[in-house]
Amino acid sequence: MPRVRRCRFPNCHEFAFMPNHYCKKHIEHKKELQERNEFYRLHHKRSKQSQWRYNHITRYRNPVKAEQNKFYHSKQWREMRAIVFKRDYHLCQYCKTRGQLTEGNIVDHVLPVERYPEEMKSLQNMVTCCRRCHYWKTRFEEQYYGTGLHGKPTGNPPLTDVKLIAKLSQKIANERHHTSS
Repeated sequence: MPRVRRCRFPNCHEFAFMPNHYCKKHIEHKKELQERNEFYRLHHKRSKQSQWRYNHITRYRNPVKAEQNKFYHSKQWREMRAIVFKRDYHLCQYCKTRGQLTEGNIVDHVLPVERYPEEMKSLQNMVTCCRRCHYWKTRFEEQYYGTGLHGKPTGNPPLTDVKLIAKLSQKIANERHHTSS
């Protein structure tokens, strides 16, 4: 006896003979299924490739970045993060300067490590922040310090005032929000 399964067409309870997924009445939908499966397979493969590329090439694009990334996987970094979280009560320090209490789960370097590597292990250079503030602070650093993959150093003086950084980061967020609307 041939193997059978239920037809995949919605509300159809007819049998489909293996290896088909559709009954004789709905067999023309087989091509749609194949296209959908092919799209998923290609899309999933592409995202895996781009993730691999980031993790193995971009993240380690030069010896300095490779050394930084090695530090972020160390026991010392985990211990420092725990100290900063405890010190800041897991509250985003940038939101706090604006009078908001937001839980933070990221430890951010006030002075970017890319421009001030000597401050990388300084607890005074670290604050707890939320994902949103971290995103906008990174955009601020790209403009102010010239950080990032294609950034060129601007020569601007270092800013360590968390309140001022939060204000300038928020300004960038507001500018981007108004231009996209």
